[in-house]
Amino acid sequence: MNLINLKGKTAIITGSSSGIGESTAKALALAGVKVGLSARRHSELERVSKEIENQGGTALILPTNLRQRDQISAMVDKTVETFGKLDILINNAGYGHWEPIASADIDAWKNEIELNLLGAMFATRFAVDVMLKQGSGHIINVSSLAGRFPGPGWPGYSASKWGLTGFSTSIANDLPQQGIRVTLIESGAVDTPMQDDEDRGVGKFLNPEDITQSILFALTQPPHVCISSIQLFSTSK
Repeated sequence: MNLINLKGKTAIITGSSSGIGESTAKALALAGVKVGLSARRHSELERVSKEIENQGGTALILPTNLRQRDQISAMVDKTVETFGKLDILINNAGYGHWEPIASADIDAWKNEIELNLLGAMFATRFAVDVMLKQGSGHIINVSSLAGRFPGPGWPGYSASKWGLTGFSTSIANDLPQQGIRVTLIESGAVDTPMQDDEDRGVGKFLNPEDITQSILFALTQPPHVCISSIQLFSTSK
């Protein structure tokens, strides 16, 4: 099988200061990808960048608030100015707030929609401009099974991820015919800082590295193969 060699490619990973984003950025860097590290916490991006560079990789720090359209545009522009191209966009940044509907925080809903959905949509829009000119690219949207099978207590988060699933499915019907592959990753709960401390590490969650492996699988398929979606969850109860 003629798998794609990722060496020399460039990528932006949003939410790369911790969790899935950090794990994926490090794995891509080890594979020879020049990675743009996007998140709000500059100090954490510096930490991840240093760890990547100590392993011989190349990283670009991109402090970005994905609720600000101009910052998203600047994130893409700086990556292209620095590396000359953009091959991969991984829309991973996310925020979740548990709330019973009767006491839901409307501002939290707004934050979830702006970050989880609109941030990914805007980043994709700016990245597609670059990728269409190149005639190639790969967009990966990290969603959640909560967007496919919503449960109680996550109305805002589920709505944002439901929207991301719909957005990703829509562009996957268009962009692959223009050389841009689109993959939707839908996972169960993952052991990341977004989870409550009392819940983390009890064996019922996926690890960030599990999601990273799914992303690498999609990215390295032969050029004529597009993995449109991957669903994964932990077998532990």
